[in-house]
Amino acid sequence: MQYYPKSRSLQLEVENLSSEWLSDPDFKDAVIMMVDDEPLVMEMLQTILEEHGYKNFVQIDDSRQAIEAVNQQQPDVLLLDLKMPHLDGIAILEALRKNSKTQYLSVIVLTSSDDSLTKLRVLELGATDFLAKPVDPSELVLRLRNTLTIKAYQDKLAYYDPLTKLPNRKLFIERLQWAIKFAERENHRVAVMNVAIDRFQQVNNSLGTRMGDQLLQQIAGRLINSLRKSDASSRAAVGPIGRNIARLSGDEFAILLPIIKSKAAKGILTVATNIREVLKEAFLLDGNEVFVTASIGVAICPNDAEDSDTLMKQAGAATTFAKENGRDCFQFYSKEISEASKRRLSIESGLRRALDRSELSLYYQPKVDASSEKITGVEALLRWERPSEGLVMPGEFIPVAEETGIITQIGEWVLEEACRQSTRWNEMGFKDLKMSINVSTQQFRGSNFPNAIEKVLKRSGLRPQNLFVEITEGMLIGDIQKISDILFEIKATGCCISIDDFGTGYSSFNYLKSFPIDELKIDRSFIIDIADEYDDQAIVSAMVAMAKLLELRVVAEGVEHIQQLEFLQALECDTIQGYYYSRPLSVTEFEAYYRTRNFNAKIRDKDYAVK
Repeated sequence: MQYYPKSRSLQLEVENLSSEWLSDPDFKDAVIMMVDDEPLVMEMLQTILEEHGYKNFVQIDDSRQAIEAVNQQQPDVLLLDLKMPHLDGIAILEALRKNSKTQYLSVIVLTSSDDSLTKLRVLELGATDFLAKPVDPSELVLRLRNTLTIKAYQDKLAYYDPLTKLPNRKLFIERLQWAIKFAERENHRVAVMNVAIDRFQQVNNSLGTRMGDQLLQQIAGRLINSLRKSDASSRAAVGPIGRNIARLSGDEFAILLPIIKSKAAKGILTVATNIREVLKEAFLLDGNEVFVTASIGVAICPNDAEDSDTLMKQAGAATTFAKENGRDCFQFYSKEISEASKRRLSIESGLRRALDRSELSLYYQPKVDASSEKITGVEALLRWERPSEGLVMPGEFIPVAEETGIITQIGEWVLEEACRQSTRWNEMGFKDLKMSINVSTQQFRGSNFPNAIEKVLKRSGLRPQNLFVEITEGMLIGDIQKISDILFEIKATGCCISIDDFGTGYSSFNYLKSFPIDELKIDRSFIIDIADEYDDQAIVSAMVAMAKLLELRVVAEGVEHIQQLEFLQALECDTIQGYYYSRPLSVTEFEAYYRTRNFNAKIRDKDYAVK
């Protein structure tokens, strides 16, 4: 706390704070506690303040009762006399500042002393202001209002999100704790709805954080509107609608729903439906139309938990489950979700130690030339062999690694290990075998990824043209100039760039001709039914034709049957990858397969030449 001297500049500052943060400041309901050994002084102070509309007062004339009274009454401001018998004002201040509940209490000290050392000690203990005895009435009113305004400003900083002006996590939890007590007393229930905006980071990446902030502000407004459309369950005892909503973190919001009616699920579903409806319409950000969805999770007290911390955790677990099941959906908390949440936590904790414990390894799936049927390359695929349970599938741990940021460290290890292995194979006679590695968005957009590639190539001795960096179409969305710079810097290292899962994301002819791309990998979803489905045949034929016109190599993923292979060979597709030839193999398995396959291919070539 700080001492605020009487000055016009302070008054103007307080007025500015009041107009900026407080739409309609009304401090008449503030609880004012007075501690003074002279009851007559307190009566005089109360009379002055009552004339200006203040109405809630607590008088303590025995200083020994002051600390307990403050803890029980929790006043908004304390008018504290400095010189009193038994316990003086300094001793009371010292005790208040040691208590976490009262350490920031606004205290105006009343004193007739001019002792500068005493005043300095009081300031060190966090007195908010001084008033000289005898008290000037107009000075009292001004100082009290200034103190309450500053307190309201500080409360705003402590309890409200400055971007959206919604309550923050701290205030939301306090209100939730109150609502739980109220529900228990009235035999009602209370629900927490956790709302997470899907793929919000893509907006920040593509349009910048300023646009991301605008989006969050608009989302906050729509969430309030969604509650206005809902039934009375969203407007129960906790107060105005806007107070029921909070911004918990970056793209995460929470809604408090006291349940008065017996049919709880219906009211909650109404709120969730309204949220999804109001978010469906496009958000306009500086002329850009942006569409978002939300994953929503709900936990109910006392069904799922009986305290605020556990209830918040369960609602968050339900939201995570909703995200993992396709996003843009709604999920009540359940026992199954609890098990899934524990499983995810176990995956995360184990994954953080997996590299140090050498539990991660690379398997390699062959890439086969469509005409010669020789192995020309491999794709490095990550595997995790966990001692406690065996093989953990990538589909389970990769999303966790991406969400927690661990994927960047893992990606660096994959790059280093794959390049070293490729060099070893070239030294063993597997000449010009191409090594493909997958790159995460965080790694691609991270700190100087092209420089990392260059350093690994030098350390490993791998020829740059034998390294293929695979990126997905989603990575190409955003700041085109920045993405272009990264791609051209990668290309400058001498390695090749491949677009993975082509056709499933944000396909654009513009980036195919503008960016330095060497290879397209047609996603397996177009290959599965290619032998029978005309639409898939037409799409794949167009992709191959387009790639050839742009002088790009084409890889078909997920090839499992001879009919698929023959169709792709007829289109003159360059490379085949899939279980028709081989599943992902360990190092020793691949080496044996390579020798067998390429040796047999050489024999076939010789036989064909003789004929």
